[in-house]
Amino acid sequence: MMPAPTTRTELPRNAMSVDVEDYFQVQAFAGVISRDDWTSFAPRVEANTDRILELFAQAGIRATFFTLGWVAQRHPALVRRIVAGGHELASHGYGHAPVHTLDAAAFRDDLLRARHLLEDHGGVAVHGYRAPTFSIGPRSPWAYAVLEETGHRYSSSVFPIRHDLYGEPDAPRTAFQPAGGALWELPMTTVRLLGRNLPCAGGGYFRLLPYALFRMGLRRVNGMEQRPGIFYFHPWEIDPGQPRVAGSGAVARFRHTVHLSAMYGRLERLLGDFGWGRIDHVFADILAGA
Repeated sequence: MMPAPTTRTELPRNAMSVDVEDYFQVQAFAGVISRDDWTSFAPRVEANTDRILELFAQAGIRATFFTLGWVAQRHPALVRRIVAGGHELASHGYGHAPVHTLDAAAFRDDLLRARHLLEDHGGVAVHGYRAPTFSIGPRSPWAYAVLEETGHRYSSSVFPIRHDLYGEPDAPRTAFQPAGGALWELPMTTVRLLGRNLPCAGGGYFRLLPYALFRMGLRRVNGMEQRPGIFYFHPWEIDPGQPRVAGSGAVARFRHTVHLSAMYGRLERLLGDFGWGRIDHVFADILAGA
């Protein structure tokens, strides 16, 4: 007799996360938009993040918001609304600089500046961190020691795939403690198929690939592997009306804009098809030892 199919309530709850940054701050546009010019752009991050907070409230879920210190400095009320909604406030660094472009001292300064802003405005301790563009890896082996030194308990900064902008395909697919430290790395979700890791964590892949394919991959992680996944997206991904960035290359434009108009509807489906929670709650058993 075949075993009964696994029901949704028997599957591990997954972790929902949002990388809170504005459309003009993405690394794909770094070559045409200087950080010094960010203040010249009309911000859209607050209104977009408020839409996400409303969506999550309607669905009855809590998530982790990896928030740029630059955003927190300019939108402190948004930080307070994130916390008031019962969500986990976590750090995305201050200035969205890839970690491997910094040295240890500059990285420490970036972390501390962001953490102080987030904690001051949010009124809660910040324990989690996600590197801009998943930029912790072989080029920054010192980063985990700095994260631990600055009081962070976990990072979700490694994507175990091969990509032209990021990725560490040989990294573990499940939670691990780098270099024997106390801090935990919670890698982005992948599916192992034909000897390769395939992305199953959101972002541009979620917009590009058929929804049914993504759902099948996450069900495999939950069912066959019996472990939770981590999903992420950005506030600008639910904003098809955002200005187009002049001077950006064709590949960057495609990655940034593909299927933006469908993203909100896909998120609604995703929230209904799986169970979701904050990273610090979903991985509470692991982090209890951090």
